Amino acid sequence: MTGNILAIDQGTTSSRSIIFDASLASIGSSQQEFTQFFPKSGWVEHDVEEIWDSVVATGQAALADCGLGADAISAIGITNQRETIVVWDRNSGAAIHKAIVWQDRRTAEFCAQLKSEGHEPLFTEKTGLLLDPYFSATKLAWMLDHVEGARARAEAGELAFGTIDSFLIWRLTGGKSHVTDATNAARTLIFNIHTQDWDDELLDILKIPRALLPDVLDCASDFGTTEAHIFGAEIPIAGVAGDQQAATIGQACFEPGMFKSTYGTGCFALLNTGDKPVPSNNRLLTTIAYRLNGKVTYALEGSIFIAGAAVQWLRDGMKMLGDASQSGAMAEAADPHQNVYLVPAFVGLGAPYWDAEARGAIFGLTRGSGPNELARAALEAVCYQTRDLLEAMHKDWAADADTVLRVDGGMVASDWTMQFLADILDAPVDRPTILETTALGAAWLAGHQVGVWGDQEAFAARWRLDRTFTPDMDEDMRAQKYAGWKDAVSRTLSKPA
Repeated sequence: MTGNILAIDQGTTSSRSIIFDASLASIGSSQQEFTQFFPKSGWVEHDVEEIWDSVVATGQAALADCGLGADAISAIGITNQRETIVVWDRNSGAAIHKAIVWQDRRTAEFCAQLKSEGHEPLFTEKTGLLLDPYFSATKLAWMLDHVEGARARAEAGELAFGTIDSFLIWRLTGGKSHVTDATNAARTLIFNIHTQDWDDELLDILKIPRALLPDVLDCASDFGTTEAHIFGAEIPIAGVAGDQQAATIGQACFEPGMFKSTYGTGCFALLNTGDKPVPSNNRLLTTIAYRLNGKVTYALEGSIFIAGAAVQWLRDGMKMLGDASQSGAMAEAADPHQNVYLVPAFVGLGAPYWDAEARGAIFGLTRGSGPNELARAALEAVCYQTRDLLEAMHKDWAADADTVLRVDGGMVASDWTMQFLADILDAPVDRPTILETTALGAAWLAGHQVGVWGDQEAFAARWRLDRTFTPDMDEDMRAQKYAGWKDAVSRTLSKPA
């Protein structure tokens, strides 16, 4: 047993592979972006062959980066963009359509129809989710109805469905394993989080054949073994979790009441609620945090669809900055007397609004507004949305007023953004030494499964703080700024909140 773990972090805009040694240090890594397709307004797709190529390439490059061969890797952990779906041919392994991404809103009308028919309470009771295009199952139903011959082939058992983790495992194992883990299954809208099984009643409503679906395993389990030709040797796949659950694990949020927020393409806050699912009265999601040794730990989750993607839009769409890392310095240089608000509803608004038809808007522009003010507005929007989530969480869960938020993801490297986050929340924000905790969580699952690393308590003891950001904003200013944000959102919603 070498003690080295390869973590594959397949995200929304890039694939990354990181190799962790037995001391949890990152010793090799590689990252590769891939194409985002926007065929219609509100539609988002990925080419799964491009994703597959990026995963293989970054895995091989990470090995080369640290000078190791595949025989030096004890196991692979996989974490992935959640809710994004793939349907592929069981014989050829080829996808029948581009992957439909979690951000995609094409099934908004179908979701509205299901709500009008009175189905949402049943879906929420069984899955903890809402009827929103965000989740996987309505995307799958759309694909079965819109790809020629797909439904007949699915009913004949010729096709396989999965989230990205499931597709990657299928490819890595040469088609031997059609599996997923409980956290990814819990995001599909057809997995019963109480019985821990696919739900036949929900499948019937959506007309989804059960034959399409993967087996559901614990987060740390035997997911299969890679074919030797891919990385140079056979490697067991021993850990899988959706990206936000993997980050929760990587942040060692193992105790009820602990919560984390990850800032990547979107922003996702999860609050550990222990072994009991907590229903939300504030439009949050009740979901699975992780499942280990058959025991389920639940969470409340708030989902923000656009976080870092707003900065990418300023970079790629508006050409206002050359690199996303410039946004913090631009925000700091912005005119403090201007109150520009960007509501980044490019693909609708997530929690706690859940408005699939809302679209992005900018408020408060003056003749003096420029790139710096828009950069600041984009970063501030992430912080305002986080406050929206945490206020909703506090209503559902009797949280202590001085609860600390653990943060991770690419955006938290910006000191300016983290300070504004602490200011607008009026709460401390803890940034760990390892920012890419999503990959670390996947690595720990795999390492724990094969005996490289110890239990949750031992892992939690190794969590390290880089810096705490403490609030330093006048209360009147905080209230004024947040009121401006709430007003901007109210003007953006397609229907009254």
